[in-house]
Amino acid sequence: MQEIEQVVAFLQREELTLTTAESCTCGLMASLMGDIPGCGKVLDSGFVVYSPKAKNRLLNVDFETIERFGLTSEEGAREMAIGALNASVATLAIANTGVADDDQEDEGGTQCYAYALMRGEQQVVVSETVQFEGDRVEIRKQAAQYGLTQLSVRYEQLLKKLEERAGE
Repeated sequence: MQEIEQVVAFLQREELTLTTAESCTCGLMASLMGDIPGCGKVLDSGFVVYSPKAKNRLLNVDFETIERFGLTSEEGAREMAIGALNASVATLAIANTGVADDDQEDEGGTQCYAYALMRGEQQVVVSETVQFEGDRVEIRKQAAQYGLTQLSVRYEQLLKKLEERAGE
């Protein structure tokens, strides 16, 4: 739990508010944050969007993106993160979509993440795909923990992207 306490402290130090957009983790990231005293100062909202219709309705994920890249894709995660920022007052978003069980199309353990930052009117996003091992529950727990503990690293990447954009 200490790692999540450090995430809350990081968000407080940087004066960031977080929103989560969770598919595979199904609210575990927001729940982990909720276990930490003081999280209410940095956690704005959490969206659990399991179905394509929910992703579209709540976060404005384009059905064409889902059709073209699949339900589990960095492209979908990126739209989820931007959608969560736009549907909240948060300044930082994390989105997760993935597969916890093996199925015909996707390998179990594949998790796609996107991190988005809002500064003024500018939004930037970075994404990645990570593979986890274990059963369904283990994969989901690892995915939630990993996503949150990567926030400070991804925040630095997002700031760098903003700087690059400003220099163009």
